[in-house]
Amino acid sequence: MVDLLVIGAGLAGLTAAYHAAQAGLTVKVIAKGMGVTHWHAGTIDVLGYDTAGKGVARPLETAGDLPSEHPYRLLGRERLSAALTDFAALTAEIGLPYAGARTEGDNLWLPSPVGAARPTFLAPAGQTAGDLSTGQPLLIVGVEGMRDFYPKLIAENLAKQGYTARCVFLPLSLLTERQDITTLQLAKRVEEAARLTQLAEALTRFVESGERIGLPAILGFENHPAVLAQLQQATGAPVFEIPTLPPSVPGIRLHTRLRRRLEALGVRVEIGMEAVGFGAEGDRILWVETETSSRPLKHRAANFLLATGGILGGGINSDHTGRAWEVVFDLPLTIPQERSGWFRPHFLDGGGQPVFRGGVAVNGGFQPIHPDGAPVYANLWAAGGTLAGTDPIRERSVEGIAISSGRGASGFLVL
Repeated sequence: MVDLLVIGAGLAGLTAAYHAAQAGLTVKVIAKGMGVTHWHAGTIDVLGYDTAGKGVARPLETAGDLPSEHPYRLLGRERLSAALTDFAALTAEIGLPYAGARTEGDNLWLPSPVGAARPTFLAPAGQTAGDLSTGQPLLIVGVEGMRDFYPKLIAENLAKQGYTARCVFLPLSLLTERQDITTLQLAKRVEEAARLTQLAEALTRFVESGERIGLPAILGFENHPAVLAQLQQATGAPVFEIPTLPPSVPGIRLHTRLRRRLEALGVRVEIGMEAVGFGAEGDRILWVETETSSRPLKHRAANFLLATGGILGGGINSDHTGRAWEVVFDLPLTIPQERSGWFRPHFLDGGGQPVFRGGVAVNGGFQPIHPDGAPVYANLWAAGGTLAGTDPIRERSVEGIAISSGRGASGFLVL
């Protein structure tokens, strides 16, 4: 039996597991799948838009204006800031450093896969040179025949917003002889010395004085920092990645290195373990069981942390009648239990949709609670997309909530 069983292997679950293991607890992580890291841009969005839909310049300051039930308000600015500082230190430790804007506390504004200005608080070092607030001209470089990256569209949309941008294309044969290849496979090909040299030479021919170079997020996998440094040295220009459509190479890089760090701390991360039931005695959970080909497998622990995601992540399910439920412990939800209450009349309503703002309500210690405020179980905590009081996609706060609530929940657990 371990001290803590974490259910979910996204950023919230892995962050909670890391901090608990650092505090000396024995920890195991089980999850149905890999989590959202394989799909997001690899950046840490803390708060991109406020409740009125207006872009946020300084997230830590604006977080204090959010509703009282929002996870950031439950944490408070000091603990939110500490969580982000700890995460930046962790990424440096695992060899994948993250950084923020030149002015501390500001959001970065990075080019999205379609050329929009995308607010984020922390980004891999390989993306920060794309910050649009600097005003430096951009050369967007594409690869002919590569799927899921559209440099002409990116450059055109950036130009429409007032940024100086142009695009060029490189032949696919520069990186691979294959005609059908994924972004992850391309990232590994770029690490080959001969191909990296060819890429650097091609970029040098195209880049003009004063430009920075934006490439699809394929600049290496295991040796990404070295690939980035070599390209910048060869071209004499800042080089940055622009995320492609999923799967996300920056997200997979982060997930891979976080798992390795956890394994070094003795944390077992078991994927393909779908939680299908649990056992409890009084106000304490005794075990969680996962489905197998024969009979369910019981995972026993002294404490449990739920980080399975929200209604879009599979941690909350629903049916045609309008019923919504949390899939592991059947915890109380704030989602309306009638379909008529899920959505507002307008699809793009400025206030968002109630179904996406609902979830598991927690107290200040991140323990799931009944409507009367009493904890549901004494040894259960929750973090990440499962939490109520926030619409992370609309706010652009997915990763910030995951990291800060994961650290916050595990912090209360080890007190």
